[in-house]
Amino acid sequence: MVRIGNASGFYGDRFSAVHEMLTGGPLDVLTGDYLAELTMLILGRDRLKDPSLGYARTFLKQLETGLGEALDRGVKIVSNAGGLNPSGLAQAIHDLSGKLGLHPKIAYVEGDDLLARGDELGLGQPLTANAYLGAWGIAEALRAGADVVVTGRVTDASVIVGPAAAHHGWKRTQYDELAGAVVAGHVIECGCQATGGNYAFFSELHDFGRPGFPIAEIHADGSSVITKHDNTGGAVTIDTVKAQLLYEITGARYAGPDVTTRLDTIELVADGTDRVRISGVRGEAPPPTYKVSLNSVGGFRNEVDFVLTGLQLEQKAELVQRQLEQALAKRPAELKWTLAWTEKPNAESEQEASVFLKCAVKDPDPKVVGRAFSSAAVELALASYPGFHVTAPPGDGSPYGVFRAEYVDIHEVEHVVVLPDGSRRAIEPAAETRPLEPVQDIRPPMPLPQLASSGRMRTREVPLGRIAGARSGDKGGDANVGVWVRDEKTWRWLAHTLTTELFKTLLPETRPLTVHRYLLPNLWAVNFVVEGLLGEGVAAQARFDPQAKALGEWLRSRYVDVPEVLL
Repeated sequence: MVRIGNASGFYGDRFSAVHEMLTGGPLDVLTGDYLAELTMLILGRDRLKDPSLGYARTFLKQLETGLGEALDRGVKIVSNAGGLNPSGLAQAIHDLSGKLGLHPKIAYVEGDDLLARGDELGLGQPLTANAYLGAWGIAEALRAGADVVVTGRVTDASVIVGPAAAHHGWKRTQYDELAGAVVAGHVIECGCQATGGNYAFFSELHDFGRPGFPIAEIHADGSSVITKHDNTGGAVTIDTVKAQLLYEITGARYAGPDVTTRLDTIELVADGTDRVRISGVRGEAPPPTYKVSLNSVGGFRNEVDFVLTGLQLEQKAELVQRQLEQALAKRPAELKWTLAWTEKPNAESEQEASVFLKCAVKDPDPKVVGRAFSSAAVELALASYPGFHVTAPPGDGSPYGVFRAEYVDIHEVEHVVVLPDGSRRAIEPAAETRPLEPVQDIRPPMPLPQLASSGRMRTREVPLGRIAGARSGDKGGDANVGVWVRDEKTWRWLAHTLTTELFKTLLPETRPLTVHRYLLPNLWAVNFVVEGLLGEGVAAQARFDPQAKALGEWLRSRYVDVPEVLL
């Protein structure tokens, strides 16, 4: 097997993780995922200021101490930290190596950046336009002897699949093996989320202060064991792995540029302390298109939080809304008020007696949401409701981003790897493809006998989280919520009870939106995808929780009637 550890789940993750992973135990490959939809926008703005930038600079700083350690230990490094400028990062690593007296073989993968062809491909003129490439450029670089491989926009799992494919000599049509590696990659790509981070049942973990980063031991048949270094915090259990498997997915088919993975075939089994074995994963030919991530600057935004305390809270809110809107010389293109009811009657502290009224504004003109808006809000300080104050004075308007996904034919994208000797090698697109279609034959389990015989079952109203875990996240403007339970009997109840209708009832914010429900019986899980909940994507800041990270926890806090036999 090949032992692959991941040291980064996002741009800003624990800086010391590279060193910890290299020195904490045996590894063959160290990977790092630095790219997210929001990160691409950040890197795009960096590139506007300085064309030599556009990559994750944190990764370069981590290599100041990590590169020599990796070379001494024979550990390959693979990362997508190249972002919008993988060649620039490769050169920066080369320059750093010279200063350190090191001589690594460096390769990089490019071809994902489609910005110059935006009009030709019908993508318009966004700030960034990047196709999600696959793993074969990485594999080719490693086969050519590279010690360090950096890429631009590849799928998150590709930095794990590439080393596994190179190590085991897989062919491009070994879909089951590739799919198994995709699942292992999906589990470890987000770092500590596989070892107890953001885990619904976190109070069950005994050593949670500083979770270790995850490792995937990937075997030649595509099966894997998820684990972590000894003597590190957190835990690897079937449930921590299952929680990450449900993160940012849709249905049973998980599409990628190299293989479409059947999530409904995954088998999980405990393999010892902090070890979970993944097997049985099946794969299919990939779709005939690449997903393309497009980021644009949508305009400028600003906000102010008014604090309302004590009595007549609704009247106070109405007053300040009317005053502020009348004071604006020009109404912003978007003006949104949100009142967060947190106060308690007869409260014993001023904070508990208060609510927050947020006014968020957006406009293409920074002046409209900048000084004009801020001054109008501040000038109300002595002329509005009793007890007027704000959490902080609003400042100038700041730019916000808009994300959208498009798809282009795989033959329109030139996937290229630049090898350590400087030669360029084109990676051919998949020769066999299969259009992506939902799986139609997944049926719910048999209902519990008590459910089939109405009127015989005693229930108790409790939070759903008493018996179910959840993990939620963002996919562009959509959000997903994966809900799972931990035994077959509860699964039979969940599959028949947590319908789309009940989901919308429990989360009223989703009622006007389209919600898709997918069953994953092998994980005892139901996944919901809420279209449009996040508006134009994370960077657009469309809601209180713009990345939907806590949406699952809100669902778990809602009360439902649960059979007493399950409690």
